[in-house]
Amino acid sequence: MNLNFIKACIFDLDGVLVDTAHYHFLAWARLAAELGIEFTTHDNEALKGVSRMASLDILLDKGNMIVDEDTKIKFAERKNRWYVEYIKRMNENDLLPGVEQFLNACRERGFKLGLGSASKNAKTILTLTQLVDKLDVIVDGTCVASAKPDPEVFLLAAKQLGVEPQQCVVFEDAAAGVEAAKRAGMYCVGVGNSEILQDADLVVPSLNAMSLTLLDSLTI
Repeated sequence: MNLNFIKACIFDLDGVLVDTAHYHFLAWARLAAELGIEFTTHDNEALKGVSRMASLDILLDKGNMIVDEDTKIKFAERKNRWYVEYIKRMNENDLLPGVEQFLNACRERGFKLGLGSASKNAKTILTLTQLVDKLDVIVDGTCVASAKPDPEVFLLAAKQLGVEPQQCVVFEDAAAGVEAAKRAGMYCVGVGNSEILQDADLVVPSLNAMSLTLLDSLTI
């Protein structure tokens, strides 16, 4: 497919546009400590791109804990309360390297820009980091019922952008997100570890290493 048919770029939030992974880790690690569960940065990798309740299930499974739904909801709300406290400190300095420059380049090329994130705090983060006005649509965890690797979030973003799935490029830092993008029939650029993101069409260490030339290479 020629790049002339690419019309939109859809970005995950955490780990692609902003550096919130550390805040997620702090909040999950705090909950894990209260529950007596060992939780490391390596364990945190399994939670990337995964919904809050699905992440909690992974954490509880690691601790061999079985609790009722009401307790799970309370645990998730506690984690999120801590996370929101942490992210309130965010500003434009929390943008990852190259984000603003690449978004501007995509806009100049005429691409539509969207967010496709599992985060239910996406709008808060985008406001604090001054990214809201740079995106045409924002689809987050408050808009969809199914978490990645289900493609719902990306398909909804494409629909709201008025673009066919095959005309979209997704930027993702999680294996579940890469799978969701491919299941949606979209191109995918992995941002981060090439071993974890090996199913992406292209992998870069950060958007600072991304360019329209590399984007062009996807369709050659």
